Amino acid sequence: MTSSIIPKPLEILFKRADGVDMYMDVYLSPSASPENPAPILCWWHGGGLLQASVIETLQVLYSRDRSELVQGNRKVCPDYRLAPQFRLPTVLSDCADAVKFLHSEDFRSATKECADSSRVILTGSSAGGWLSFLCGYGIGFKESGVSKPPKVQGIVPIYPITDLEDPFWSTKQRPVSYLDRVIAKEEVHPFLNPEDPGSHVAFVPLDSPRSTFYDYMVQEALLENLLLSGTNVPPTAFSVARFLEALPQENKLSPVPPTYIVHGDNDRVVPVSQSRVVVDNLEKLREIGVNVDYEYEEFPGLDHSFDETPECKMEMMYIFIERVFHRL
Repeated sequence: MTSSIIPKPLEILFKRADGVDMYMDVYLSPSASPENPAPILCWWHGGGLLQASVIETLQVLYSRDRSELVQGNRKVCPDYRLAPQFRLPTVLSDCADAVKFLHSEDFRSATKECADSSRVILTGSSAGGWLSFLCGYGIGFKESGVSKPPKVQGIVPIYPITDLEDPFWSTKQRPVSYLDRVIAKEEVHPFLNPEDPGSHVAFVPLDSPRSTFYDYMVQEALLENLLLSGTNVPPTAFSVARFLEALPQENKLSPVPPTYIVHGDNDRVVPVSQSRVVVDNLEKLREIGVNVDYEYEEFPGLDHSFDETPECKMEMMYIFIERVFHRL
């Protein structure tokens, strides 16, 4: 039976930069204690790095069955600054600082030492799944001039973006396949302006006018421009598949943490090819003898955000999470 009760999170300020405060919402596990601290699921929201907020996480996490696997983990949902006012390297620095903060004395004190920072899995949906890949695998940090976050025990990208060079991001759609109208530029003004001071944020309400920004981006094929313009960092630096292709093949130990990827094969918002190309490269590593721990689950007929429905229990994903946390 699905619970409709959403607990109030502990809100912790973990970073302040460029006049923007960034918080992480921490959902406490009732069974956790300093003697038995709970492992941490660190969730990043989607929205193409352009919109949305951690409020989205509430609706996702608490629409699913309230199993012991879910309740036994401490969920941490950090903010990050939004593009194009802050480009992808800056977003990456916010996410890295969030993971670093989990190991800080301030975090231990705020959570009364009830969270186990030695057991962290990064997860998130859509662009949040991409951030899990980037931070969990260490992709794009060198090119961005950003120090990598501490290693984590696993990643769980949910219908993730994985490659800015996919034709999906460079082909205009008027209208986009899942809308019945063309979005006027005026609707997303002034969010398109990197210099607009009112748009320098790490959080927007779900009913904000900015909520159509992702759809406008797809319509006008602007993702690379909005995330990287002016940075001199190539889009290839953030390609998960290219990263896997470039890994040394003589090392048979796993070069990446345990990985669980899930996607619907009818996804019109982030095409399933984004996950498939990564899975193909993980499988190639396994075929040459690299000890890669990964699982891939593809749901036939399902579109983006399928996991937000109460009937979607994500049992296999939570079994994977439990296995990774308890094998240590």
